[in-house]
Amino acid sequence: MGCRASDSWSALLRVVAVTDGCAPIALRPDPRHRMPGRGAWLHPTPGCFELAVRRKAFGRALRMQAALDVGAVARHLGVQHP
Repeated sequence: MGCRASDSWSALLRVVAVTDGCAPIALRPDPRHRMPGRGAWLHPTPGCFELAVRRKAFGRALRMQAALDVGAVARHLGVQHP
């Protein structure tokens, strides 16, 4: 998604949008590929993640217009994200 390169599903990290009532929509990593809902796929590298955030690819892939909290995915990948 971020780097636009294709790969096998086992090499990619699935990310799912989760809502908690009135809280902002948060993205959660799904390393086991089991969480319900529409998922976005990206390479589990900081570079691919940063490209996806910069290009706003998560919103398009998940078909969401609202602002998305990417903090949990950043922590999963070990990336410092504001």
